[in-house]
Amino acid sequence: MKTKIACLHAHHSNIEYINDAVNLPGTEWIHFVDPGLMARIAGDPGFDADAARNKVAQQVEWIASTGAFAILITCTNYIALLDEKMLQSAIPVVKVDEPLFEYVCGVDGPHVLLFSNPSTVDGTMRRLAEHAAANGGNITDVEPVIIDGTFQLLMQGNQEAYLEKLTDRIRQILASRPGVTVSVAQLSMVNAARRLEQETGVRIGHPLLTLGNKLEALLRTISPTRNSSAH
Repeated sequence: MKTKIACLHAHHSNIEYINDAVNLPGTEWIHFVDPGLMARIAGDPGFDADAARNKVAQQVEWIASTGAFAILITCTNYIALLDEKMLQSAIPVVKVDEPLFEYVCGVDGPHVLLFSNPSTVDGTMRRLAEHAAANGGNITDVEPVIIDGTFQLLMQGNQEAYLEKLTDRIRQILASRPGVTVSVAQLSMVNAARRLEQETGVRIGHPLLTLGNKLEALLRTISPTRNSSAH
């Protein structure tokens, strides 16, 4: 029997990243896409934050009822809004940015953390600071930088233009700031990071660096079928 992992996305384009990059034999991905909450937050400055947190908790609870062993959340806004104390189920929730946080906290020296969606910056940086404080990391040299004028291309379905604009901007940053570590904070930016790695030979951090390892370790603790097959 395959181990089911549910994924909650705010945009359908994130599905391919998970399917292509995280190869866990014996695992079945179940994808749930809901852009509605993010559209509401972006379009309604007065939208109540408690209502948004309640909506995310309801989504996670509903997904948990489908029989998944764990839930992977790929939207950094959803992650920032999730209050696990509100959840009734005990299903493990994996946040796509946590492996990136581990990488960022382990790098010394100046570090540029790139975003395409401005609304994700505050929540991600807050969680990065919390992660660093809990694990003894130092992020005083981490600088969040927004690549303006890109995220709307993705929301309009123009993924190729989005990729090209991200790639051009990251290339400029690498050229103008030699020696500075560069990472991308959002899953939708991974292809641009990989393209520049191949082009320049410079490693660029991204959320998929160690995500597969993190999920595999988690599944070994919660899936009897997987544990028995490992012996």
